[in-house]
Amino acid sequence: MGRGRVQLKRIENKISRQVTFSKRRSGLLKKAHEISVLCDAEVALIVFSTKGKLFEYSTESSMERILERYQRYSYAERQLDSTDPAPQGSWSLEYPKLVNRIEALQRNMRHFTGEDLDILSMRELQNLEQQLDTALKRIRTRKNQLIQESIPELQKKERALQEQNKLLAKKLKENEKTLTEHTHWQQQNQVAHNSSNFMQPPPPPIPLTSLTIGTGSFQGRGAITQGTGAQTRLTTATLIPPWMLQRE
Repeated sequence: MGRGRVQLKRIENKISRQVTFSKRRSGLLKKAHEISVLCDAEVALIVFSTKGKLFEYSTESSMERILERYQRYSYAERQLDSTDPAPQGSWSLEYPKLVNRIEALQRNMRHFTGEDLDILSMRELQNLEQQLDTALKRIRTRKNQLIQESIPELQKKERALQEQNKLLAKKLKENEKTLTEHTHWQQQNQVAHNSSNFMQPPPPPIPLTSLTIGTGSFQGRGAITQGTGAQTRLTTATLIPPWMLQRE
């Protein structure tokens, strides 16, 4: 005898209900995977337990894309069914769509920052890793592009700085040369000043106005000195040093 048809109703026993939920959930996820592979269909499955725990499954395309597609199709069908949509009706259709989109974006942000990863399955973690790898590749490509574009500008700045450095070095050499010449000129002036102090001219000789030699007398230039023995003539150009004169 085969199994009889099970009557579908809520299981009152809490433990039996939890065991049945685990078994049926695994079978449901397995069937969703099989239909997605066999029929090449996009499948999205969302299950919340009685405790509020989330279980989900999606094909290779992400859950957010499938939900957006569902919302887009359902919104278009509702717009076609409604011949004269009221503004309040359109807002009522748009509000759940925006709420779901916000929740999906917030969930993705938490996943990209490494939070709330316990609820993700192996396939979802692989998809997340692949998305991060793709994002990193794009970031590196853009960074390398910016580096390549900035190289000519940096080379131009380098040449400008080199020219400015050469001008500053030239001015520095000119200043050093001027300072050296000024110092050399001061030293020469100091040596010349010291030499002039040591080489002063001698005092002028004493003019022969009225000197007495021996017993005679000398008066003025070109005069004749008379002595006791002979006459001595002095020329006008003769100058006698003071130490050779003897006064009586």
